[in-house]
Amino acid sequence: MASESGSLIRTVDRDGVRVVSFARPPMNAIDRSLVMALGACVEDAADSAVCRAVVLTGDPPAFSAGIDIKVVPAYDAATRADMIRHINRCVLQFYGLPKPTVAAINGHALGAGLVLALACDFRLAAAGSYRLGLTEVTAGVPFPAAPLLVVQAELDHDVARRLSLSGAVFGPEDPFATSFIDDVVPRDQLIERAIERAASAARAPAYAAVKRQLRAATLERIADVVQRDADPLLAGWI
Repeated sequence: MASESGSLIRTVDRDGVRVVSFARPPMNAIDRSLVMALGACVEDAADSAVCRAVVLTGDPPAFSAGIDIKVVPAYDAATRADMIRHINRCVLQFYGLPKPTVAAINGHALGAGLVLALACDFRLAAAGSYRLGLTEVTAGVPFPAAPLLVVQAELDHDVARRLSLSGAVFGPEDPFATSFIDDVVPRDQLIERAIERAASAARAPAYAAVKRQLRAATLERIADVVQRDADPLLAGWI
């Protein structure tokens, strides 16, 4: 079964695994509408009896190049604040999804795009010459609260420091990428391997419980931000 969410997100169900693809060409850059579409998609996946796991990817040539710095800076203050709220809620939903999630990184994953890959339980990357990086510092886009908490939880402190403060980019086969990429696979095998990984994880009877145990502290901090509307960037972002 295939479906679309406002044409910004495409989904295909494969034997219990829902493949979710960013569909905002050419680089799947993230604006307010895409965040809202992803949030709705994650909510539907959480509620679906058919969906037992999620694979997150992007329509070629990118996974996601991060926040759309051509569109988002033109938002007025209220719209930017609303986007921050949707980002934090979406990350809370996705990072806490009680089902396996696998990132199938098929191209550039920069800034918020890489954060979404980090929010997945497993990360597979296609072999190739594209770039990965947390480029917020060079793009002029500070981390909202929830993405920052995911970065801090998923990366060793030294790795987070080097990635975040340098804004450096590198390829998926760079030795540094092994700190957060689980496997690099041939491009033509990426989606199938990601589906296999997701389906295998979904068969584990205690998966949801153990995932919750592992992430409970971070999820509680994100939930507190969301519930109290307490992100310091609400006063001004970008």
